[in-house]
Amino acid sequence: MRLHPPRRVLHAYNLHRGGGGADNATHATIAVLRDAGIEVDEFVRDSSSLGDGLGAKLRAFADGLYARDAIRAFIAQLNAKRPELVHVHELYPLISPWVLPECSRRGIPVVMSVYDYRLTCPTHNHYFDGQVCQRCTTEGEWACVRQNCRGSRAESLAFALRNTVARRARLFTDHVSCFVTPTRFTADWLVRQAGVAADAVRVLPCMIELPAAPVDDPAAGRYIAFAGRFVPEKGADIAIAAARRAGVPLWLAGDRHQSLEGLASDDAVRYLVTHDRAELAAFYRGARAFVMPSIWFESFGIVVGEAMSHGIPVLASRIGALAETTLDEQTGLLFEPGDVDGLARAMRRLWDDAELVRQLGRGGRAHIERQSSRAAHQRMLLDIYANVLAGHGDAVRTLPPSAGPLIRG
Repeated sequence: MRLHPPRRVLHAYNLHRGGGGADNATHATIAVLRDAGIEVDEFVRDSSSLGDGLGAKLRAFADGLYARDAIRAFIAQLNAKRPELVHVHELYPLISPWVLPECSRRGIPVVMSVYDYRLTCPTHNHYFDGQVCQRCTTEGEWACVRQNCRGSRAESLAFALRNTVARRARLFTDHVSCFVTPTRFTADWLVRQAGVAADAVRVLPCMIELPAAPVDDPAAGRYIAFAGRFVPEKGADIAIAAARRAGVPLWLAGDRHQSLEGLASDDAVRYLVTHDRAELAAFYRGARAFVMPSIWFESFGIVVGEAMSHGIPVLASRIGALAETTLDEQTGLLFEPGDVDGLARAMRRLWDDAELVRQLGRGGRAHIERQSSRAAHQRMLLDIYANVLAGHGDAVRTLPPSAGPLIRG
């Protein structure tokens, strides 16, 4: 039997206040569907509309639990557009997962993109106080409140409550036909920690816009590059310490809205404060290698794929999905998270071995062409849709949820 993708899809998503990789991935997904001739409708809420202050926080709390107005509007759009399939992305805080049962009531299958650890961690990153944290998977969401993960007891309670409500009501496990994750690491995490059945998860690597050609010679690069948010879990301080120890120049590119305070500069460390795409592409192409020294469970690491697309080798922490997106000795070199000496040795190795730089650069470009190009992403996504439609009607089998209750006796 030949499988066919849907003719009409509704995408529902909540834009983040400051944008980011998940929002970019959502827009890229919609674009490739339209390129394939799929009619895409959008149901969108934007967190930047909340404003600031107590009133905004109260609205985010209430809507995160049950966004009544958004749900009514979503139902109206379902009834008006009659999509064959609904694809949801981020639903917090202004949509809420209570839209999912409305799809089930109408017999519409749901695909959900999972870019982070929202289903198992109220703050979505399994990172607290400078280290990886998995307490909510073993102690329940109350751990978020007890250790005050949001820096505010009220906010920590609000985040814990919305996760607890969604888990206990089985809003995701009972009403999502297929979970789509960017890596096998995140797929396995959903199965082990969120109670999702293995046959309800598919891996779809994030799409990377390939430049027409890689750099002519990555070994001609003048610096080691870092790009990302200047927050502790991204490990910029580790990269700086390692570069100084290795005696190699390090250039860092970040967002205009992020503070560089505390990251002291000298002749060996330079900053490019930008999020302009053209400037960032030039930044990649001028590098000898790209470094991703994260100390938390990265779910993909879009900048890793972007660097590889330009033919630049990657130095990455052996943690989370980075050990999967960076193939050791094939597309880059791996080092243990937080290991300044190990990273310094890897930096020095690439600085001294031009042929290795070229070899890893070629491997990275080929890797991205195979799994993350626009054509590959479109093909895999349409295949997922077609299989979901063909199998719709079978109950999504789930395992017992692993996280415990909010408050244990």
